[in-house]
Formats: sequence, structure tokens, C-alpha cells
Amino acid sequence: MDLLEGLESLEFEYGMEEEDRSWLYLQGRSRGLMIKACAHATFFCKLLCNLRKSLPKKETSRRPLSRSLDNIPDDDELKVGIIGGGHLGKQLARVLLRLVPIPVQKLRISTRRPEALDEFQKLGIQCFYHNSYLADWANVIFLCCLPSQLSNICSEIQTNLAKACIVYSFVAAVPIPRLKLLLKYNSILRPQYQCFEGFANIWGANKEIVAALQDPVILQATCPYDPAGGITLNIKWLEGVFYAVLNICTAMNMPHPGALQLLNDLFLSVHFEGCEKDGESCPKFKLQDFVSEVYANNLSQERPFPWFDLTAVQLRETPFSQRLLTSTVLQDHLTHRYCDLFGISLTKEQQPVVSTGSPPQ
Repeated sequence: MDLLEGLESLEFEYGMEEEDRSWLYLQGRSRGLMIKACAHATFFCKLLCNLRKSLPKKETSRRPLSRSLDNIPDDDELKVGIIGGGHLGKQLARVLLRLVPIPVQKLRISTRRPEALDEFQKLGIQCFYHNSYLADWANVIFLCCLPSQLSNICSEIQTNLAKACIVYSFVAAVPIPRLKLLLKYNSILRPQYQCFEGFANIWGANKEIVAALQDPVILQATCPYDPAGGITLNIKWLEGVFYAVLNICTAMNMPHPGALQLLNDLFLSVHFEGCEKDGESCPKFKLQDFVSEVYANNLSQERPFPWFDLTAVQLRETPFSQRLLTSTVLQDHLTHRYCDLFGISLTKEQQPVVSTGSPPQ
């Protein structure tokens, strides 16, 4: 319930001079960025949770990659760490707890002021100030800190990151190459958003982020290919998500045919009215989508995928880039899968207009 509805004197814009109202769109933009950032982090964690349930147990007879299995435990549950207990860190924690949902014992927060996180400590979440300990424990680490704090944080955690751990950065002011240099590490994901004017503010003024992401209109606007609300996501982030999943399979020493099957099950399991009943018209991933033709021809059936540098994936063209950008059938299926993970079913008519991350001219 919106307690401020109808109470104009308590609304943000009450009393503003007319010439200042032209800046009100920045409020909607800020909220839209927060909602999209939390939605995409939730989508990523939901994917990883589903993936871990499908992974085989560790095989002691095979030699794992160096440190790559250190943070893939015998249980199936994803362990998530958040560094930073400010506004973004708190909002992200609430969303992950409610919408993934991450169990309280599998979420930990490291912040300079853990005493300010009484809300989460009452739930049973461990809140402390020990970044290296968090890095040693977590499978995914969300960086929700200020740019000025990032250098020290990276120096604290860089030696504690297991190879299969994924660092997910919300520090927009620090680009991927700089982050890679600071961490001396390449399993990094960093979503990049672009804002432009001329779109209605659909993000809602007073809803909590969790409630906003349960609104079908707002949730559809957060789809990776949807430019609604004036905010687009660089689709290279989604490409990085695919290669991150492949790296997790490689960390388990899984033969690449099994990894491809898991990828198909994870991303292409939701169909719509346009799909034929036998599924023959639906897209399927193949080896050449992710590696070069030459590499594919020399990869034996029992070998896993190579280890991918996620920073390079997000900065350069890969074999998967063009298919992700140009295949409308694949885009349709990924959009339906995205909404399905949030509990929303789309009809073909509800399919959003595709955007590749650039605003219209």
C-alpha cells in the first residue's frame, strides 16, 4: 500500500519551483537503475542456484583445476557475499532474500559499520567487517562500495578468491580493465547501463524494490533486451553470464557435451505459443557458439570447455556475440526464461521490443 497516495504535501516534488521540475526525471532514473541492478543480480543468482542443483557431485577420482573446486561445496546452496552495507547493499540483500530466495545462513555482509545492519542481524544474517574472510567463503561476491573504497577492498580480497568465485561489481565508475588490474583476477561481471530521455517513468515512486519486481510491468521493463523506462543494459553482461556458467561446469571438470545440455536446460527450458510441440523450432546451443571452429574441431568429447576470461568476454567479440545480438528466436526464449524465473508468464504479444543496449537515434 502506498501510504503517501493522495497526500500531495508529503510528496517529493511538493513546493518545487517550476523551473526545477525539469530535473525530476533524474529521480526516476536513479530508481530505475536501482531496480534494474537488483533484478539482474537476482536473475544471475537464480540461474546459479538452479545450476548448482543440476551439477553432479564432486568426483574425487578426477583432478580438479587448481583451487577451482574450493568454493563449490558438497551441498547445493549458493553462498552469496555482499561488500558494502549502504543503500544499494541493503536493497540488494532484501531482494536476494525475498526473490531468489537466498537462505539467511547463505548470505553474509561485510561492511565498515555492521552495527547499522540490525535489520539483517535480527534475521540471522552474519554482518561483520572482514572482507578477506567473506571472499574466502562466498561463491559470488557483490561489490556495493564507493569507488574510493574499491582499491583497498580489492587488495584485501584478491588472495582469498577461489578460481570459481565470481566477483559482481556495481561500482559503475570503475571500468572492467581497472577492476581486473586491482583484483589480479578475471572472473568478474559488471553490468553497464545507459540512460536516455524521452521515455515515461514506469518505475513507481514509493514501492519497495522487492514489491516493484513483483509488478509485471516493471519486471518486464528489466528484461535484458527491453529499453522501457529509458534505461538499457549492455548485452555483453548477458554474454558474460553464459560464459560464467560454462566456467562453473569447467571447474567441475564436466565434459563439454554435458555443459551444453545444462546450458540448454538452464536458459531454453521455457517455451511459448510459437514453439512447435516437438521443440524442433526452438534454439539449441552448440559447441561452435562459444569457441572457434578450429578449437571445436580439436576438442574431444570427454574434455571440458576451456577456462574463459570473463573480463575479455565483456570487452571483446566472442563466437557467441553475433548470435546473442541477431537471433530474435534466441532473444524471445531468453526473455521468456527471464520472466519465468520471476514467476511471470509472457504471451507472444507481450514480447518486449528488442534493444541491444544502444538508445534510439
